[in-house]
Amino acid sequence: MEKFTRNQRIAVITKTLIENPNKVINLNTFTELFNAAKSTVSEDLFVIKDILSKLNLGRVDTISGAAGGVKYICGLSEEKSKEFAEKLCIILKNSERIIPGNFLYVTDIMCNPQIISKAGIILASKFIEKSIDYVVTVETKGIPLAYEVAKLLGVQLVVVRRDSKVTEGSTLSINYVSGSSGRIQNMTLSKKSLKKGSKCIFIDDFMKAGGTAKGIIDLLKEFESELLGIGVMVDTINSSKKLIHDYVSIVDFNGFDDLGNAVLTPSKIFK
Repeated sequence: MEKFTRNQRIAVITKTLIENPNKVINLNTFTELFNAAKSTVSEDLFVIKDILSKLNLGRVDTISGAAGGVKYICGLSEEKSKEFAEKLCIILKNSERIIPGNFLYVTDIMCNPQIISKAGIILASKFIEKSIDYVVTVETKGIPLAYEVAKLLGVQLVVVRRDSKVTEGSTLSINYVSGSSGRIQNMTLSKKSLKKGSKCIFIDDFMKAGGTAKGIIDLLKEFESELLGIGVMVDTINSSKKLIHDYVSIVDFNGFDDLGNAVLTPSKIFK
């Protein structure tokens, strides 16, 4: 069988771990792949752990026991995270993003792979220590970010719809009150998409008054499930009608100044 150099083994092991975040991979996977001893693979892993730690690119944890192995945990340094949030604020402050009704246009940002990738790491790292079964979001703009977080946490994404679809089969629907407009809204979820007793987090693009998040909490109760955390890209902090207070955000939006420019700052998690 072909022999692989250390550099070749390290490249493949690193790629495998990063492509399967938060998933335990048995060492036998690598010993059989490379026809190498466990001690050799362990030395390779030591090198990988060391360089990831030095560059603040996440970490590799060792899981003991018969079903143990190693798993990659995503991460980004506080410095790089704050730098990302500051750059995001600059992008969002562009006056051309202001649309009628004093809303910010963020659709392009939510579909930008480079932005969503880093935002996903920041939010996922805030929930990595929790035992999560699902990441939940509401259609549609928050889906790319929620998917990225779900991938990094190694769990399934569940998308709540605004109305029922015949392709979803039997569904469960609730009405909730929008915190910003006070209007009654509807959200629905297929009964096949979520197991009872699940632990979830909610990820979305924008937090206004928190009506949607409150609706998600109520919907999950119907599945006898629990919401363990909330993460959003942008939080509107000048709302006096906040219905939700325990959550994390990347950027804080504080309305507009006297010149009509958006006022944005990195959130308190970077302070």
